[in-house]
Amino acid sequence: MPSEGSQVFLAGAIPTIGFEFWNWLIDHNFMNYINDLILSNPELANVKFEIEKFAEILYEAGISRKTIFTCGNGGSASDAEHIAGELLKSFIITRGPDNDFAEKLASFFGDEGVKLASGLEEGIKAIPIVGISSFLSAYSNDRDWNMAYAQFVYVMGEPRDVLIGISASGNALNVNNALMVAAAKGMKRILLTGTGNGICVKNADIVIRAPVAATFRIQEYHTKIYHAVCAEVEERIFRR
Repeated sequence: MPSEGSQVFLAGAIPTIGFEFWNWLIDHNFMNYINDLILSNPELANVKFEIEKFAEILYEAGISRKTIFTCGNGGSASDAEHIAGELLKSFIITRGPDNDFAEKLASFFGDEGVKLASGLEEGIKAIPIVGISSFLSAYSNDRDWNMAYAQFVYVMGEPRDVLIGISASGNALNVNNALMVAAAKGMKRILLTGTGNGICVKNADIVIRAPVAATFRIQEYHTKIYHAVCAEVEERIFRR
């Protein structure tokens, strides 16, 4: 939705607010956060389509109550947790709780339920696999670290869930194994990577390449990209 004070000139019939309206916005590429990202980082223009698809996939998962899993290593592991954090709680928009659930809490617990509801926020289901440290250390010790993410996806993933794999080189074996399992589970797969053509590339539905070679620069671009995407998805789902 256009930001306050902005002017957008639209051609053709505009659907009323609702699911069709958001689909209309997607079709017409009115993705303000992503457009702003490209304006301020024109070098990302070559992956604008992929970034928009990234937003669409997360939006579809959010409204369908599917789960978004994230994984990576090192700095990319931190990014994996960062993405989940932006989805699970308010990011830019202050989100309240679901009205029906707030009423249910009030009916169960009276004033205490009302107070409890006031401290809750709507969110999108997201699990950063790297945060499940006891499982990861156990599986790595008992079996194989390179299979730990794949094992988690095998047990927890469902069709139409989403896996976001992050690998600056594109060669992270544990991320690649998770992407392969996700493919067999019928999940949608997104890869954030750099300019290389690593092993993960062929196992992702959407590949978003940061246009640099140095790892720390790749990670800086990844942060900009997923911030824009998370903001876009939040805007579509939670703007009241």
